[in-house]
Amino acid sequence: MLKPLVSIITVVYNGEQFIEGAIQSVINQSYTNIQYIVIDGGSTDNTINIINRYKDHIAVFISERDNGISDAFNKGLKQAKGEIVGILNADDWYELDGLEKVVTNLGDNDVVYGDLRLWKDEKPDAIFKGDHDYLTREMTINHPTVFVRRKCYEKYGGFSMDFRYAMDYDLLLRLRVNGCKFAYVPSVLSNMRWGGVSDKYWYRACRESLFIKNKYMPQRHWLNRMYFAKHIAAIAIGKSLQYLKLGALVKLYRSHLSPIKKLYE
Repeated sequence: MLKPLVSIITVVYNGEQFIEGAIQSVINQSYTNIQYIVIDGGSTDNTINIINRYKDHIAVFISERDNGISDAFNKGLKQAKGEIVGILNADDWYELDGLEKVVTNLGDNDVVYGDLRLWKDEKPDAIFKGDHDYLTREMTINHPTVFVRRKCYEKYGGFSMDFRYAMDYDLLLRLRVNGCKFAYVPSVLSNMRWGGVSDKYWYRACRESLFIKNKYMPQRHWLNRMYFAKHIAAIAIGKSLQYLKLGALVKLYRSHLSPIKKLYE
């Protein structure tokens, strides 16, 4: 039986610290029918030299300035020839049997995802389990573990340039509300370090997530706001001991009960 081609896209900009680990996690997979695509945003550090060490394992390498992460993702999608597409950021890495598990569990599903191991100070910190049943509430799937059939991108579109932090949620919720079939693999597929763009700009990512939910589910307008306020409050409380004084926390929470237009000023 012919194994399906899997296209893996890595996007990077000035990622010399971790890019080699990401590349090695792709080229050392137990599953070997892979098209590897690397999209560089015009790095000025040693990133390109590191990538060139592995040029024999990379099918497509593009290095040029882009208009943000969504643009870089979409450049990769245009080059993808695989039946299945996975996206791996430069500071993340796959488990070495991750792709094998994805293909084994693909079946007739459109989207396959699994668990994400989070790392802090180069030590395992927690395992984040995904659950697509709650996508209409929050981003409950871990994008580094997600693999999507290419035909879904062709039918429903790629990553929206309207979002800088929650473009992955926009994509997955779009696929979900359009009836794409999701399958969960109960195993760690990928690893991620704390401190990515969505972690650093969590408030902005949450605002974008609210906008996305209202775009695809306008009939749930007030329910969307409720989940948003609840989510923000939980994050704020979790951070308050280190980062927020009580007065700032109260102000932050109240700001999320304001009219929606105020959230986007």
